[in-house]
Parts: sequence; structure tokens; C-alpha cells
Amino acid sequence: MEGDLNYATVAFKAKNGISTLENPNEVEIIYDEVKPEVQTAPVKPVSKEKAPLRLCIYLVAAGLGIICVILVLIIIVLQIQFQTARSEQLQNINNLKAQNQQLMSEKNDSKRHTEELTRERDGLNWTLGAILEYKNFPVETLCPQKVCKPCQDNWVLFQSSCYLFTKHEQSRKWLTWSTSENECQKLYANLVVIESLEEQEFINNHTEKYNDENHGYWIGLNKKDSTEEWRWLDGSNLTLTFWRKQETILSWYRCASTSPHGNPQTKWQKTGCDMKNRYICETRVLTKQEEETSTSS
Repeated sequence: MEGDLNYATVAFKAKNGISTLENPNEVEIIYDEVKPEVQTAPVKPVSKEKAPLRLCIYLVAAGLGIICVILVLIIIVLQIQFQTARSEQLQNINNLKAQNQQLMSEKNDSKRHTEELTRERDGLNWTLGAILEYKNFPVETLCPQKVCKPCQDNWVLFQSSCYLFTKHEQSRKWLTWSTSENECQKLYANLVVIESLEEQEFINNHTEKYNDENHGYWIGLNKKDSTEEWRWLDGSNLTLTFWRKQETILSWYRCASTSPHGNPQTKWQKTGCDMKNRYICETRVLTKQEEETSTSS
């Protein structure tokens, strides 16, 4: 749509005072269209100062992008180095653990070796002490072919002693208390000395009933006369007893035997020393075992 039209009135005066109009007093009015001048915004020329600014922005953005890339690369490198260092640290820890385990193993081996040497030393000292108890040590009898065993054949091992349980069926081979002690001495032993309930139970497990209830097995317990206290053959006092209840005890009963009858804790009976019984010999083991256990076989 075209712009609005404006009308203008123009009055012309007579040239040289002469009017062309019939009435000289009239003013000639001429109407004409006047189009207003359309004003357009002037186009400002691009400033030459903005071009370097945009270039700087582009350079800064590019620089920041490069910096970001560099930072990412640095982070990746640091992470790789961290993982490497961590792996090396874990490897070092594992190596230290392995070395520690090896040291502990060597320590345990050394300890076991020391314990073995200690046991061997104690065993040799034990054997030496046992040998020194003999006036004339019977090497051929107790250590055939120069090899010492804890016990001789037919003897039973219990803790640190060897026991011989006689099993003669014929009464003519049963012996008195003193004769039984003599026979034990011939075998480099003595009549048994009982020092604990475990030993009494062990003896009970290896004795058997024979003849009648009055017959038992001689043990190394006696007294010289009716006024003395009961004592063991090795001179030790009687502190632990397993006496059997007897209705009649004669004053001349000065020797003791253990009966295969009745309760294990009431086995001992006072008997005349001239009565003939089986007997039990005891001697010290020649070689000490690592673990001395009682057996019933």
C-alpha cells in the first residue's frame, strides 16, 4: 500500500504586481500531491574493529578445546599410571606376603628341627641315665646288635616303663614274694611299683584270673615287720592305695599282691610272703618314645 498522501497549498503572488486572475485580490491556490519522503534506516557499514574480536573468540575457543583434549589425555595418562602403580603395589604386597609365609615356614621348620634335636637329646640323656642304673649293662640282652629297643620281647610298654606279666599255669612255677623279686632282678628289673590309678588300671587289664581268689600277682610292696609302715621296694612311701576289703587281716601279713578279681580300685590284698603267686616285673624303658601311650595289647 502506498504511503499516505499529503496535500499542500501554494500561493503565488503576482509577478511584477500583475495578476493573472480576474480579481486581483484573489490568491491563486494550486493543490498538488506531495509524497512524503520515505525514510529508510541507514545501513551501517561493518566495523573493521569486530573482525579481530571474532577471530580472538575463535582462537580462544580453539585453545580451550585443545586444553580440554590435553586435560583428557593427562587424566588418561594419570589413570594408567595410577593403575600401573596400584598393580605394582599389589604385586609388592603379594611378594611381601609370600616372603613372610616363606619366613614363617622356615621359622616353623627351624622350630621343628630344634624340637627334634631337643627330643633326640632328651632321648639320649634318658638312655644314658637308664644305662647308668646298671652296674654291668647287658648290651647283648637289652640292645641286641647294638640297637636298643624301649622294651625287651614279651614285655609291655606303658608310659616310661616296661612290664612283664608272668603267666605260668603250673603251680610249681609260682614263686614267693622274695623269690619273685630275685627273678625280676635277674631280668634287670624289680617287682612293680604302682604310682597312679592309670597304672593300676593298666595292670588290671593285663592280669587274668587263675586258681582262686586268694591268688594274685606279687607287687613291690611290703613291710619288714608288723610295726613298720608299708613301703615300696624303691624306698618311696605309700601315698596312694587300692586295698581290697578283707575280713581278717593277720599281723604277719607283710607282703602285698594285686588280685585279678573285683573292682580295679580295690585290688591289693595283704598276703603272707611265703605264699606262691605269679608276679609282675617293672623296669625303666631304655629309649624314650615321642609319645608314650598306654595300650591294652
